[in-house]
Parts: sequence; C-alpha cells; structure tokens
Amino acid sequence: MSRIGKHPVTVPAGCTLTQDGQKVSVKGPKGVLEFTMPSAVTGKLDGDQFTVAPVGSDKQASAMWGMTRTMIANLIEGVTNGYTKNLELRGVGYRAQLKGKTLSLQLGLSHDVNYDAPEGITIAVPKATEIHVSGINKQMVGQVAAEIRSYRKPEPYKGKGIRYVGEFVRSKEGKKK
Repeated sequence: MSRIGKHPVTVPAGCTLTQDGQKVSVKGPKGVLEFTMPSAVTGKLDGDQFTVAPVGSDKQASAMWGMTRTMIANLIEGVTNGYTKNLELRGVGYRAQLKGKTLSLQLGLSHDVNYDAPEGITIAVPKATEIHVSGINKQMVGQVAAEIRSYRKPEPYKGKGIRYVGEFVRSKEGKKK
C-alpha cells in the first residue's frame, strides 16, 4: 500500500491539468510538461484535485502508484515555480564563465571545458565560482547539474572540484611518512 499515492495532488490556480487516457499534460505560467502514466495506474481529475489509483493489487501496480503521483506533483511544481540546482567551484584557478548559451569551465586541465545547455535549461553564473542551473523539468535540471559536476568531482584530500551548494565532502588524511 502506497503512503504517497493515497494523497491527492492539488492543482493550483493559474495551472491547468488535462488528461487524455494515460497522458497527463500540465500547463502553467512557466511552460507545458507532459507525462504518460504507466498502464498499472489510473488517474482521475475532480475539480482541482488529481487522484491516482492502482489498477490491480500486484507489486508492479503498487510501485507505480506512488511514483506516478510524485511525477505529476513534480510537473505541477515545475510549471508553477521551476527547479534550481546550485553548484560551487572550489580550487585555485577554478572558474566558470558564460559565453552565450555555452558554459566555459577552467578546472585546472590543459584546456577549457565547454558545456552547451540543452533546450529548456537556463545556466547562470553570478560569480566566477558559482553556477545556477534552472528549468521546469526536475529530471533535466538534475541531469545537467550532474553532468557539469562530473567534469571535476570533489576530491577528498584537498576538497577541490565542483560540488553542490551545501554538499559535505568528508576529508581524508594524507599519506604519512
């Protein structure tokens, strides 16, 4: 029994949710997102409440029940408020610069690393050591932030690298003589 799936999703004012079979489309002030529900669950819109229910009582339907409810809640959150991931660069000479839609990173390598932002994602660099990734799709925002972070993950000895703001990197002790 899903604890999350039982709760209905509230559609806020200024946001419209339409359902066409298993396809759910959410339109809000920031844009439009779509999601196709798995065949193991059904959805029903009553006024401003969207409820998700499993089709059967098997394990697959139970697993998809809570996931589908969360995905629809994420769509609504994305088109109303949007999502943001903040990254910080730590290290001597580590800098970020925005050239049009291309993010240019100086990470102590022999060359600059250039990253082109995909469609629907906005990258901002308020300071040379801060990167803000934002957009309406939660999965895409997280994926872009993870790809940028993967160029130089924070290392445990000096703490250099690209990390999420607020991320804790446990320091290791260096080699002893």
